[in-house]
Amino acid sequence: MEALKLATLADLLAHPDERVELIDGEIVRRPMARAEHGLAQSATTIELGPFTRPTGPGGWWIATEISVLYEAHQCPSHDLAGWRRERLPERPRGVVELTPDWVCEIVSPGHERKDTLTLLLLLQRHRVPYYWLIWPEERTLVAYALDGAKYRIIADLTVTGPDAARVAIPPFEAVPIDVGYILGG
Repeated sequence: MEALKLATLADLLAHPDERVELIDGEIVRRPMARAEHGLAQSATTIELGPFTRPTGPGGWWIATEISVLYEAHQCPSHDLAGWRRERLPERPRGVVELTPDWVCEIVSPGHERKDTLTLLLLLQRHRVPYYWLIWPEERTLVAYALDGAKYRIIADLTVTGPDAARVAIPPFEAVPIDVGYILGG
């Protein structure tokens, strides 16, 4: 019986398809992006814009569709990830090897396990301070913060009507964000 060969970053970079990521040593195709996913991702980027500018609270690099190498066989491509500039003074380039300070995944149908379990455990193990999950179809945002060695929920928001409030959610509590806008309100 032949031993299972776990894929590495070199295998990922050599793969002909760019819409793949490395999860648990396997090269996995990312889900097809749906309108709800893209709209939630772009709205989140817009709402967090003040944190990337020198004017306003600033102090962050926030990128979409960015690959982060956590371990030899773990290189997911995050929907959104952010680094405090005090930890990463230079603009990120290529595959980033520094653990982010915040990750946000837009949960795709059929890929819930990856976002809600596999990545949650990976990020928790690597001590990513904040992890957000957005379900655009359910119009829900759940934010986790690392508390010791485990994540705890710090926000669980579902938008049911057109009048969603602006909410201050760590690590971006300096400027409240329009959750209704992010979730399609």
